[in-house]
Amino acid sequence: MLLAAGFGTRLRPLTLHTPKCLVPIGRQPLLAHWLHQLELLGTEAALVNTHYLADQVEDFLDSWQQGSMGLKRSHESSLLGTAGSLLANRAFFTGCTGLLIHADNFSQADLGQLLAAHNNRPAGCLLTMLTFTTSRPSSCGIVEINSDGVVVGFHEKVDDPPGNRANGALYVFDQSFLDWLFINHPNARDFSTEVLPHCLGRIFTWHTDLTYIDIGTPEALHEAEAICSELALNSKSLNPE
Repeated sequence: MLLAAGFGTRLRPLTLHTPKCLVPIGRQPLLAHWLHQLELLGTEAALVNTHYLADQVEDFLDSWQQGSMGLKRSHESSLLGTAGSLLANRAFFTGCTGLLIHADNFSQADLGQLLAAHNNRPAGCLLTMLTFTTSRPSSCGIVEINSDGVVVGFHEKVDDPPGNRANGALYVFDQSFLDWLFINHPNARDFSTEVLPHCLGRIFTWHTDLTYIDIGTPEALHEAEAICSELALNSKSLNPE
């Protein structure tokens, strides 16, 4: 599930007329980067939620040249929150391994390795969380892990957190997690504050050293653009015409 419904308030004025998930990076909308990655992964189907400037997102999805991956959408007349969106669409994941992705992040992480880590998670873990190293720990959710890579502490956007290993807000889960969530927290809306604190000791982690950026500010957008430009130059030098 690609979460693409948000307002992108911190990116205004850019997002006054462009939904955050369609902000271009390297000449491609953020949402396109994720769809490409999911197709390469061999994903059976992707579900995109919409709300803000939904018509633009719907038009983009209608124009997407699909491969074998099914592409579905779920419109929210009012925002449900990350956990609320997952609960409302839990039937989409029945019997499958699922990914929950914020489409306003920019990532070069290998999702195949993330899935492999999830398949080898310690017994008792309900889900697997992607983590990355952040240079701005006070603006992220910082996790503490034990020797098995399991989350034992979580600090959501606090001053001077203990470390710089950040929650990438990208999760892998199976039916057992959805069942647990629906039974124990059927009215949850915010994943970070209403779900994760109840999962300490049951969240496995997989860490990426590759680029992972929350495109929440103009500075973050410029950083991602610079990385894409550098990658394009390197690719051109390796593959001259």
